[in-house]
Amino acid sequence: MEANLILAISILGLLFAAYLINYILKQDTGTARMQEISNAIKVGAEAFLKRQYTTIIYLAIALAALIYIIYAFLRTPNANDPAGPEQLALWTTISFALGAACSVAAGYMGMWVAIRANIRTASAATKGMNGALQIALRGGAVSGFFVVAMSLLGVAGLFLFVSRLGVSQDPSKIPLLIVGYGFGASFVALFAQLGGGIYTKAADVGADLVGKVEAGIPEDDPRNPAVIADLVGDNVGDCAGRGADLFESTAAENIGAMILAAGLYRANTDVFQSQGIALLSVLMFPLVARAFGIIASIVGVLIVRTNEQEDPMKALNRGFYVTASLATIGFFIASKWLLGDHFLNFFFCGAIGVLISLTFVYLTQYYTEYKYRPVKYIAEASQTGSATNIIAGLAVGMESTGFPAIVIGAGIVSTYFLGQTSGLKDAGLFGTAVATMGMLGTAAYILAMDTFGPITDNAGGIVEMSQQEEEIRRKTDRLDAVGNTTKALTKGYAVGSAALAAFLLFGAYIDEVRNYMPGFSGVINLNKPEVFVGAILGAMLVYIFSSLAIKAVGKAAYSIIRNVRDQFRANTGIMAGTSKPDYGQCVDIATKAALQKMIVPGLLVVGLTVGVGLVFKSIYYLGGGADNPSGASGAEVVGGYLMVGTITGILFALFLNNGGGAWDNAKKFIETGAYGGRHTETHKASVVGDTVGDPFKDTAGPSLHVLIKLLSTLTLVLAPLFV
Repeated sequence: MEANLILAISILGLLFAAYLINYILKQDTGTARMQEISNAIKVGAEAFLKRQYTTIIYLAIALAALIYIIYAFLRTPNANDPAGPEQLALWTTISFALGAACSVAAGYMGMWVAIRANIRTASAATKGMNGALQIALRGGAVSGFFVVAMSLLGVAGLFLFVSRLGVSQDPSKIPLLIVGYGFGASFVALFAQLGGGIYTKAADVGADLVGKVEAGIPEDDPRNPAVIADLVGDNVGDCAGRGADLFESTAAENIGAMILAAGLYRANTDVFQSQGIALLSVLMFPLVARAFGIIASIVGVLIVRTNEQEDPMKALNRGFYVTASLATIGFFIASKWLLGDHFLNFFFCGAIGVLISLTFVYLTQYYTEYKYRPVKYIAEASQTGSATNIIAGLAVGMESTGFPAIVIGAGIVSTYFLGQTSGLKDAGLFGTAVATMGMLGTAAYILAMDTFGPITDNAGGIVEMSQQEEEIRRKTDRLDAVGNTTKALTKGYAVGSAALAAFLLFGAYIDEVRNYMPGFSGVINLNKPEVFVGAILGAMLVYIFSSLAIKAVGKAAYSIIRNVRDQFRANTGIMAGTSKPDYGQCVDIATKAALQKMIVPGLLVVGLTVGVGLVFKSIYYLGGGADNPSGASGAEVVGGYLMVGTITGILFALFLNNGGGAWDNAKKFIETGAYGGRHTETHKASVVGDTVGDPFKDTAGPSLHVLIKLLSTLTLVLAPLFV
């Protein structure tokens, strides 16, 4: 029954997404000039994604083949394997391929709808604020429901299919067979987010530095040759990239929670059986709880409405609060139904997860909205130039890691304690897993708010480039400012969920290693030199990866800046407004740069992780293996690498996301008229700060969310290779 409910609600989520698509496509598409601009954005976005996903698919096929070869031919079979070598290799590879394919579909669908919702939002803004708000949110919601529903459908469907085939004699070990699903989703998401982030910020930086700072023309001015590339970038980075990012989050965490649920049932079989609770009920609990979140998000999206006077952010917040409340009720129902007499503690774990998501939303607002102290501090510092703006932004970014770290710590400790005191043996990690499920209960609505950002940004660009009335531009500017905040909120939410998920997936990794190495204590001892070195390498990976991502943006932006300057010099009619720039040149430059520069950082993550595991596994066995108690196995070294790499990645992502968001909104605050407003030296200093923050918040920071979870899913898939 549980499985049927999950499948039914997942299909309901997809049907609701189809309803939203139909609603959006029925809306007015504006004037001929607006359609011309929208079509240029559409062509650029679709061309980039086609080339990007072609590259990613080739890489995924190569990795799938490598996974099969490793499992089928290079790895020594283990008596505790969930299935025979051939079956283990086959299903790990199939689940990897399916996860990769679904991640591609989720990212593409988010972008496909966004590039059709942008012009309809712009057209609706000519009539009123409510219509524009609803179209933008519902356009974003399509991505949210596709991501969450496909994740549930994929994991539950794959689990049921494998169990019906009887591949494993022990159903509790089936999650170990399908763990590749999360890895496939993470692998695609890393390249999608990284490539999209490089594209969008290279175009944005190039457009801002030459257009705003040098030429003194407004944002989205049609005279700027990089403006179409900039608008395309909003879609391929924030829509396609983030869609793939949250898809892999939900997929990986669903499987990680199922692995821990299987361990919980094995440790408490007698207790559960005495209450008439079957293994399948406990395994399906995380998925059922997440399925109720889909229903909560549907209600949240449908109730959002506003008027001409109200701040649109208040309307979006109302929808979020309703979604969070209903998701909490859904958690109560799922806990009481599937966890028997011990449900209350786990319900509280889920409720804490929901509260953590609310807290992260508030903290991100505090550090990135211009009505609060941190952003005002950066704007004030801009009065004395670019240098003090940069200093202030770096300080705010570093400060912003403090409270989130405390919230994450309090969440992990409290939910672990609730799990331990539930009356079930070894339930602490499962309590934290339930909190992660609670935090992700609102994922569909959160992703709707995230994709709302690039849709409204594009709508503003279409209105500006089609030279609509100033009153219409003011409406789209209001929506764009809200969209800028919602994008920042989603990044904070993504980091928070990644932190809880990392602890969940780390616990799943330890459980998996115990399965393959029954003698393993589960303790990662940093006092062992090999483990300490692995931990240093994990921290190093975060910094090198971020460096490569930021340098990629800088190099690509340099090429775009040169092109824009060349076009201005060669065609004086562009600035005079008598001739059009060649937008296609900048689109092509950004596309080539993103595709070239995304490969090395992505392969570094996979290569270094595999290298650490295999090198230290060899050292362990050369040193005597289990006969040398002071030695560290490859699996233990990878545990240290994973643990410290994750912690470093979480804090660094917070710094990059919040620092970049604060710089951006400091510029927007000045553009409202503060400290002299536009066309002042203070404004120019804020543009420089915003430009520095662009690759922080939209390339390196979001890519680290994926990196954190890719490390976890990669080690889960390859754990049998390291023991």
